[in-house]
Parts: sequence; structure tokens; C-alpha cells
Amino acid sequence: MLHEFLTRHHETIVARARARLLARTAPRATEAELRDGVPLFLRQLEAILRREQETEERPDTVAVGTSSEMGESASRRGGALRHAGFNIAQVVQGYGDICQAITHLAEELNASITVDEFRTLNRCLDEVIAEAVTEFARQRDRSVASEATERLGIFAHELRNLLNNAFLAYEALKTGTVGIASSTGMMLGRNLLALRDLIDRSLSEVRLEAGIYRRASVALTDFMEEVELAATIEARARGRDLTVSAADRGVAIEIDRQLLAAALGNLLQNAFKFTRPHGRVVLRTDATTVPGRVLIEVEDECGGLPAGFAGEAFRPFQQRSGNRSGLGLGLVIARKGVEANGGILRVRDLPGKGCVFTVDLPRAGRTPTSSEA
Repeated sequence: MLHEFLTRHHETIVARARARLLARTAPRATEAELRDGVPLFLRQLEAILRREQETEERPDTVAVGTSSEMGESASRRGGALRHAGFNIAQVVQGYGDICQAITHLAEELNASITVDEFRTLNRCLDEVIAEAVTEFARQRDRSVASEATERLGIFAHELRNLLNNAFLAYEALKTGTVGIASSTGMMLGRNLLALRDLIDRSLSEVRLEAGIYRRASVALTDFMEEVELAATIEARARGRDLTVSAADRGVAIEIDRQLLAAALGNLLQNAFKFTRPHGRVVLRTDATTVPGRVLIEVEDECGGLPAGFAGEAFRPFQQRSGNRSGLGLGLVIARKGVEANGGILRVRDLPGKGCVFTVDLPRAGRTPTSSEA
């Protein structure tokens, strides 16, 4: 009988299933999954098989309780695995590991298991997988909706603050008692710049999510002059020094101009934001070090990255100082914008000084003519 086989070889099956779980590379199996998940499922499976046999032998016996308990525990497991970072395929794979451990051991020991018992085993697996996946998907959908609502709320709050500040500055300028070159005028300029950046970033995110790209061959010098112009205005408004190295002439990159400009704009805004007052931000290009590649680097003087930040930098809502202004999405959108242009975005720490963000792009086949540019 299969339930007797499972009871007799319980520890061996648990050990084999745990070994398969431990062999999984990422994400790693949780302690709870190893300690409780496999033994609990096996005990429930043994009880169901035992009760079904009793029902066959004694028609007046009714098998109750265990099947629903199995479904409830599978539902809890699906939710727990989602919180631990697993995907749906890995949730299903966990139960598949248990099934394979059972069938392989039965084959090795030449155990006598009937077709009906294997059919019951498969039915139980179907039930728990369905329950686990259903709860996993429910919690995932709820989490996605919650994150979208949170982002929209933060965006609206940021937009309202910037508009309110700009309006107050305008009202003060309208009285005629302060000039446009005054601190009030500078505040108006800063808030208008921040509004522009917030809207540009949001538009870029929409295009990236929709997969709307329009890539064309662009002269590197022309593109960098455009980026430098916007960066110079922002550096002046924030009281930072900006140094820009001349781009190599005759070099072209095939890009979606708006998406890559927005990505670099986010990196530069980040650099200006975290660089110490009157500190320096460097924007440079390199088209010679790596064959077939163009490197665009933004170096700041933020004092160095916090421990562990480099690995978390491109995740949503990550910010690297006590300055919590902004959505914490700039680096995420920058990475997506760079990748949409066939590039790679990396960050390098300069301990005690700052950091360098590198946009690594493929070089285009030819430089566009002046009329094409």
C-alpha cells in the first residue's frame, strides 16, 4: 500500500526532497520550507491515502478533513513562498520534487503500488499545486496593485508640492518687491526644473512600459551637447560645478534619443542631488577603451556609496541618503532606458569620494551626415 510505503520511508523521502530543494540556486529554500513544508505534505498525503483505503474496505466510513487541511496548508505555503521571493514555477517545482522523490524511491525498491494509488497521489498534487498557485497569484496581484497606488500617490504628492512652491514664488514676484534674480526667482526656477524632470521621467517610464522605442543613428557629439546644455542649467540652479569632457568626433550611437537623454538626465540629477555643496560632477565619454563600445560616465562627489547600496541601486524606491525627495525611481528608469538602447548601466564606488555611473552602449556602424543629424 502506498500510504504504508510513505510511512515506512518517510525520513528517506523527506531527505531526498530537501536535497532537491537545497540544490535550487535562486532563490534559496527557506528554513520553514525545509523544516515544515515537505514533512507536513507527506503526513497529509499519508492520511488521505490511508482514509481512502479504509473507505474502500468499509463503505460506511467517510473520509473527511485531511483533504481540506492539505488545501489550506498549500494555500498558506503559496503565500509564504511569494513573500520569500519565489516565482510560480518554483512553487510548482517544490511539490514536483516531493513527487519525484516518492516515485524514484518506489522504483529503486521495486515497491508494489497500484494504479489507483498513483492516481490518488497525482490528484493530491493537483489539489495542493492549484491551491498554492491561486494564493500566490492573489497575493502577487494585490501587491502589484498596492505598489501602483503607492507610486501614483507619491507622484501626485510630489507634483502638488512643486506646483505649490512655484505658485508661491510667482505670487511673490508678481508684487514687484523682488526681482527675477532674487532667491525667490531662483526658487521658482528650481521648482520649474523639478517639474520638468518629474514629467520627463514619468513620460519615459510610460514609453518604456509600453515598449515604444524609436532608435536612429545619432552623432555622439551632437547628443552630448544636448545633454550638456540641460545639465549646465541644473548644475547652476543647484550650486554645483559641472565638468564635461569633449566627445570624440566621428563616433555614432544608435539610440532612442529621448529615452537615453532621460536616462542620463536622471543620472545627472542624482549626481547633483547627492554631491556636496559646491562639489563637482563630471560628465565624460570614452569611445576608444573598449572596441565597438561607447562609454558615458557620470561621476559625483557624494562621499561614497552606503554599504550594500551598489547591489540594490537599481531597485524601485531605493534612495541613498537622508534626502528623501523624489520617488526613488530615477535609477530604475535610467537602467530601463539604457537597456532599451541596447546598453548596460553599472555603478562603481569611489570610497570616501563619490561614485561613477557608467552607461555602456554599442557603437553604431556609421556617423550620420549633418543633414541627417
